[in-house]
Amino acid sequence: MLVEAIRFLVTLAITALGFGLGTRLAEEGGSEPAIGAVVGAGIGYVLGGVVGRTFRSRLTGAGTFTRRVSGHELFAGAFGVLVGLFIGAVVGVPLVVFLPPAAGWPLAALVVLMLSVVGARLFAARAGDLLRVVGISPITADCTGGEGEERIFLVDTSAAIDGRVLHLNRAGLMSGRIEIPAFVVDELQMLADSGERSVRRRGRRGLEVLEAMGRAVVVIEDDVPEFEDVDAKLVALAARSGATLVTTDFNLAKAAGIRGIPTLNLNHVSDLLQPTVAVGDKISVEISKPGSEPGQGVGFLDDGTMVVVEEAYSSLGSTLDVVISGVTRTAVGRMLFGRRFEEDS
Repeated sequence: MLVEAIRFLVTLAITALGFGLGTRLAEEGGSEPAIGAVVGAGIGYVLGGVVGRTFRSRLTGAGTFTRRVSGHELFAGAFGVLVGLFIGAVVGVPLVVFLPPAAGWPLAALVVLMLSVVGARLFAARAGDLLRVVGISPITADCTGGEGEERIFLVDTSAAIDGRVLHLNRAGLMSGRIEIPAFVVDELQMLADSGERSVRRRGRRGLEVLEAMGRAVVVIEDDVPEFEDVDAKLVALAARSGATLVTTDFNLAKAAGIRGIPTLNLNHVSDLLQPTVAVGDKISVEISKPGSEPGQGVGFLDDGTMVVVEEAYSSLGSTLDVVISGVTRTAVGRMLFGRRFEEDS
């Protein structure tokens, strides 16, 4: 509707300009005014569509904004509309005075419309600063979902497939609004329809996790048309809405962090909640596969932590008592190194 309104105003203005130019040419023995009007209408229709779509692309997040807007942002936005209307009126007066009425009024209306919307967006974005100028302290969000703005969690594809987001939500550790973009749901559907079995299983798991979360998760239709890549869309959407990005993708979390976007890496959360194992501790682990170095065996704790045991290749399939000799952290979590307990007994 916004695109059509802008297109109508631009078309009307350029049609009037074309008609006026055609009238002048007719007085000088040139073409008919109607030809100028038709040409102007054609140019205005095309140009109006371009202007309208460009303007709409800058307001793609308006739906998300109105759902998340707080009281002080609403107040500042309303004030911004008034400021935009005033500036638009001031700028529009010369257009009405110096241009033919048929062209001046549509152009003035277009300027007023665009400046009022821009004013609302700018003032709402800096609502806190504006209210502090007049001595008002806005209520800010807290991490516990108390009074003030509600914390927003934006779930990506990897987090949905991982499934731990469901357990965190049920445990009350993700207090706030949990959102997943429609383009992430579409990606999960595409994975679930894949011809490759492992990919299909991952996609279905992600959809099942979202289904299990039920009303706890909200699917949002907001898109970022200027980006094609899903990760780029997520980063832009999180930056625009101030949401915390929930992911298990190490590189995506790093890229978001560099841009100042808060992230919740489920792998890091899991790592922090794992039981502490220090050098010198004795644990029992089943050696399930050979290691990368000769003689090594690899086992896994119940929480998924990998344990690399020296001289354990000959004990594949057996459970060994292991003394931890080293602990290292990787991008995906902890890795433990150990040796057979019998060697020190």
